[in-house]
Amino acid sequence: MAASSLMVSLLFAAAAVCGAAGASTALDEVCGVLGGYYVTPEACASALCHDASSPCRAARDAGAVAALAARLAAANATAARDSVAAADPAGLRSCLQLYTGAAAALEWAAGSVAAGRYPGAREVLQAAQYVPAGCDGVAAGAALPAENGGFDAMATVAHAVLASLSKGY
Repeated sequence: MAASSLMVSLLFAAAAVCGAAGASTALDEVCGVLGGYYVTPEACASALCHDASSPCRAARDAGAVAALAARLAAANATAARDSVAAADPAGLRSCLQLYTGAAAALEWAAGSVAAGRYPGAREVLQAAQYVPAGCDGVAAGAALPAENGGFDAMATVAHAVLASLSKGY
């Protein structure tokens, strides 16, 4: 009898430890399924939790993670646009136009995702992934700001997050 009660106690202790170790956030769950979208869980978490003040781990559900990703993509597009404008507007005029359009479209997409409306927003995020490469193509040797590469990573993660939550994709 003592052995069986000891065994039951050990099972409960093991379950408690496994439960605590298995506790995850909405961010962990969303980022954990992105491998099919060519974004590793680590790259996802790194992009969405870029600084200590980021609310990434406090997201209550997958929709909140998607809203965060869309907001960050819009913010990154705006920062890239502003950096391109400050760098050399004449040499990067076409790139500036690409980012100006992308920033406006991503602001709309972020609002749509926050409201739980994914159709259309998913396509905007998909198209935004091509902006950095488009800037590379039209830069004609002009130096692009680092924000171009930063936006590239964020747009890829944001699209992967939203695509993983969207139906019919």
